[in-house]
Amino acid sequence: MKLLLVWLFNAVALLLVPYIVPGVHIDTLYSALIAVVILGLVNTVIRPIFILLTLPVTLLTLGLFLFVVNALMFWFAGDILSGFRVDGFVAALFGSIVYSLASWLFSWMMQDQKRPR
Repeated sequence: MKLLLVWLFNAVALLLVPYIVPGVHIDTLYSALIAVVILGLVNTVIRPIFILLTLPVTLLTLGLFLFVVNALMFWFAGDILSGFRVDGFVAALFGSIVYSLASWLFSWMMQDQKRPR
């Protein structure tokens, strides 16, 4: 049940991104749900390999290159699905930041609900 709730909250977080970042487009709620699954798979499978390959650059930039890695993964996920489109790298960069912040906020709110008062 918790996994389903996290999936829905991440879809809502992804639906918020086009209202803040002009270069990100999502057609329907169904597209957002599928895009969240694709983003999860891309971040689970491809991102660790990409981080390992770019480790020298990441260390040289004191970790700031991870923003570029996240943007590339966001952009790649936008290329896979037809209902989820990212227009360019700048939109992917800001879209990935907004999506991460919104997803983190929803996760924090869910954890806050569990704590006894």
